Amino acid sequence: MSTMQLNTLTPAEGEKFSRKRVGRGIGSGFGKTCGRGHKGQKSRSGGFSKIGFEGGQMPLQRRLPKVGFSSRVSITTSQVTLSEINKLEETDINIEVLKKHNLITKNILRVKVILSGEITRAVKLTGIKATKGAKAAIEAAKGSIIE
Repeated sequence: MSTMQLNTLTPAEGEKFSRKRVGRGIGSGFGKTCGRGHKGQKSRSGGFSKIGFEGGQMPLQRRLPKVGFSSRVSITTSQVTLSEINKLEETDINIEVLKKHNLITKNILRVKVILSGEITRAVKLTGIKATKGAKAAIEAAKGSIIE
């Protein structure tokens, strides 16, 4: 078994392609018109068509109606359920506590508690909003919400 030599290394078959050399005579396959054909906008230098241009006809992206809206606030907003809050050991709960316990991701700035599951102990929410039902459930368990 022979050892590998640096001077015998070659790329795999079909790995490298030689670049197209245009305007170098008939034998090259890209002489005279250089693969651009005869006449027309595409054969000229600087001749190009804008993306989506349909020759003056109203383009498809302008014919179709505008649809939907994506709120940029929703990227930094999240929700937490009552049952998730009930599992935490802390009684003073804020956004940092929720991030520490991986209930919300690091880029979240606003949190809302929703009524899902039940809460059996008093918790104090700081800087966190709650829905009407969740607020009632927290206050029924002798908890409080400071927004």
